Amino acid sequence: MFKKLLIIFLVLISIITGVSAYSVYQGDDIIMPVVGAKRTSYDQNSFGAPRVGHLHKGVDIFAKKGTPIRSATNGLVIFTGVLSLGGNVVLVVSPGLRFYYYAHLDSIKTNKLKWVGQSDIIGTVGKTGNARFTPSHLHFSISRIYFPFNRRFVDPVPVLNSLFD
Repeated sequence: MFKKLLIIFLVLISIITGVSAYSVYQGDDIIMPVVGAKRTSYDQNSFGAPRVGHLHKGVDIFAKKGTPIRSATNGLVIFTGVLSLGGNVVLVVSPGLRFYYYAHLDSIKTNKLKWVGQSDIIGTVGKTGNARFTPSHLHFSISRIYFPFNRRFVDPVPVLNSLFD
């Protein structure tokens, strides 16, 4: 319970003061969120690629429908639900105050305000939302929020590639 309250407190302080948690935490130790995924499971150049009406702010990790998705880091689940673009989604905030967004899930296997450990199963690969006509995949993005609610996305490709070095 204390960890949850601490995370919520740090997120609020970061948003209100504009102080980046990055100055306190030098990053999160993460794992590959899609069980069995390899470097060839995702496009090395997908971050920032043009999409209909926007730029791609994450990476699509392709896998068979129903493949388990793990939390890439320890954190607090702050949203589970359905969004028009993302379909079934889970949003986790880490102790490093980074936001991990998991979209197009076939099923959600966690709950809002639940503390998840790194590698806990939070859902399964699918193609919901605007991905219904694509092969099954996980849209995975990492972001930070700075005051006043300026969201900055981090290219997850180098982060994922480092897992295979």
